[in-house]
Amino acid sequence: MSASAVIVRGEERVETALQLETAAVETRDRMVSFVGEVVSGLTLARQRENALLYLRGLIEQGGRKSLQPTLFRLEQPPARYESMQQFLADSPWEPELLIRACAERVAPELGVTAWVVDDTGIAKDGKHSPGVKRQYSGTLGKVGNCQITVSLHAVGERGTLPLGWSLYLPEEWCSDGERRRKAKIPDEVGFQTKPQLAAELCERAAGFEIPQAPILADCAYGDDSRLRRRLDALEHEYLLAVSAQLSVYGPETTFAVPSRTGTVGRPRSVARPDRGPESVRTLSERLPAQAWQTLPCRTTPQGEQVCGRFAFVRVVATHPVRNDHQPPRWEWLIIEWPAGQQAPTNYWLANLAEDEPRERLARLARLRWTIELDYRQLKGELGLDHYEGRSYLGFHHHTALVTCAHAFLTEERLRPRARRPV
Repeated sequence: MSASAVIVRGEERVETALQLETAAVETRDRMVSFVGEVVSGLTLARQRENALLYLRGLIEQGGRKSLQPTLFRLEQPPARYESMQQFLADSPWEPELLIRACAERVAPELGVTAWVVDDTGIAKDGKHSPGVKRQYSGTLGKVGNCQITVSLHAVGERGTLPLGWSLYLPEEWCSDGERRRKAKIPDEVGFQTKPQLAAELCERAAGFEIPQAPILADCAYGDDSRLRRRLDALEHEYLLAVSAQLSVYGPETTFAVPSRTGTVGRPRSVARPDRGPESVRTLSERLPAQAWQTLPCRTTPQGEQVCGRFAFVRVVATHPVRNDHQPPRWEWLIIEWPAGQQAPTNYWLANLAEDEPRERLARLARLRWTIELDYRQLKGELGLDHYEGRSYLGFHHHTALVTCAHAFLTEERLRPRARRPV
């Protein structure tokens, strides 16, 4: 290689390094601006400073994202550790302030098509972290010592975004005053099931100025008739997976209020079915061949259409009518039965309109899986599962700051890139 060629290549390397350094500075400036806007609801300047520092650690630094190693990598003095620990564990700022600010800024850019409810397990050692116990976690795929947090996410054509987090507290935690005190669990926080936590997250997010969308969840939530009824009463659309054993009244069922048999007592007011219920699997097995149709239900990242074999039936869920004496409410039962399989593989109940296009129902049914990609980034890149504190409020502060980091990276990905000179 000639001397002139070596010089040219050396100049190119220097130019590339300068471009990378300039891009890094510009990204840092945008991050500072982003954080400044989304944490503007924090009243104290030190809170805003600590939020920026914590987010820098989540976004910029590799390795474990727990507080002490993060501050070490950021070359912060030891005194800063105490300030940051107080900011996370005890400072009385509302996590929802940050989550809402991020949602209202980023969600409108995503082309939101659904809200997805799910939960994830966070493996833990010991027994002092709030909510920790040996319990089943789908994330772990087994019973393990872990915390479980319920979350709500906006899913769109151009990305995803967390809309809220709620740590699940088992009943033994809620009734143990000493453990509550040590974990700084507020007095007003009592035991709630995961579906109850999910409903509260949906209600809270409905108050944000963001696009509303049908709510999706797996059968751990869809099997809960109270959750479905609560969402419907709040006028939230939903499409929730249910178990094969879930009992329904089929489309042939007629409901009528029985006549009073005597002259004593109140007139009857609750409609009763003219036949018994059946499981959704039994119903699916008696459907005629013409009830099944093949529809596109998913588009791959390469743009290819993936199809599935579905049936759509109007049904009334049994439990609210028979056990809770509620009036019948017709819903969509969506069934997926792939060709060649001996039985259906998936079932969903939905309260979307009776004239809803079948393809949209099928696509919504198959959309929930995208949330796994969200959890992968939140844990693998942003340290969702790295919080080591033992404070209930601190856990929710951490998830709010992780949400901010996720929102910034999503905004960066969506930001138009300037064209490079030819």
